[in-house]
Amino acid sequence: MTNEIPTPVLTDLNDESTADTLLQYRDAHERGSDQYAPMVQTFYKLVTDFYEFGWGSSFHFAPTKAGASFEESIASHQHYLGESMGLRPGLNVLDIGCGVGGPQRSMARTFGPSITGLNISAYQLQKCEEYNKEAGLDELCHLLLGDFMAIPAEDQSFGAAYHIEAIPHAPDKIGVYKEIFRVLEPGAIFAGYDWCMTPLYDAENPIHRKIKEGIEYGNALPQIVSFTDVNDGLQEAGFELLETRDRAIDSDPETPWYQPLEGNLRTLKGLPRSSGGRKVVASILRALEIIRAVPKGTSETCRILNNAADSLVAGGRLGIFTPMYFHKAQKPN
Repeated sequence: MTNEIPTPVLTDLNDESTADTLLQYRDAHERGSDQYAPMVQTFYKLVTDFYEFGWGSSFHFAPTKAGASFEESIASHQHYLGESMGLRPGLNVLDIGCGVGGPQRSMARTFGPSITGLNISAYQLQKCEEYNKEAGLDELCHLLLGDFMAIPAEDQSFGAAYHIEAIPHAPDKIGVYKEIFRVLEPGAIFAGYDWCMTPLYDAENPIHRKIKEGIEYGNALPQIVSFTDVNDGLQEAGFELLETRDRAIDSDPETPWYQPLEGNLRTLKGLPRSSGGRKVVASILRALEIIRAVPKGTSETCRILNNAADSLVAGGRLGIFTPMYFHKAQKPN
């Protein structure tokens, strides 16, 4: 990663374009899943700098253990996935929805495969390319601009594929699974972590529905699916389902996966992730926006993310939502 201190200010957008991008995001979300591509693109224009400021270069959750740091938990979650897939030198791997490349670099550095990061966001890929070069991993880490609903790659191009909380954005699970199936070699493994409503979710419960809707809007998602939807979708696409489990239960009871969003973090580095820290950042951004020191729309973007974080915590506390439904499947030989 660059040595510069991350900032939540939207560095890629000016005053007018930030507000306009925010309007585009709201409009795309109201139109539904048929507008998922522009919704995701505008969302990540708005939030990437915020994510890096509060979360680092790996935009995902992880099971947490008492005594383990946030960074150690994130890395362990990635390595669990890499080990389950048997990543190794010489393997050509597709990282679906690579973000700014934190997991890609971690996997390449730890296991040694050649990894192609697929991303629909040109802004994130620009950052990812810079970070890969700075890390000296650009020979192992490659980039591909494209939509996972129509992957710009030939049939049977990859020996393995994974995603870490990227496919929740897909408007059609079976459609994206079929695309991944197409670009994998026979015998290849596809694994990942998906966002799901657990069996405890009750669609007739208005509190449950409100939490679900808050997670969806605040994270640019279509309908969040169930464990069964993931399992059935993979099999309908042609995969053999090898293993599934909710890794949220791997957290220690006193350190649930959503703890980083709750607060009570005593380090300066962890402050932006906490509830109190997020409120402080929001207040500062509101003041800066008034004096036009940051683009118009910055504080509203922060508010959307804070509401999303509150919904995630609520879903986690009730046990009705998980961001880490692990699935491992294989394309038949």
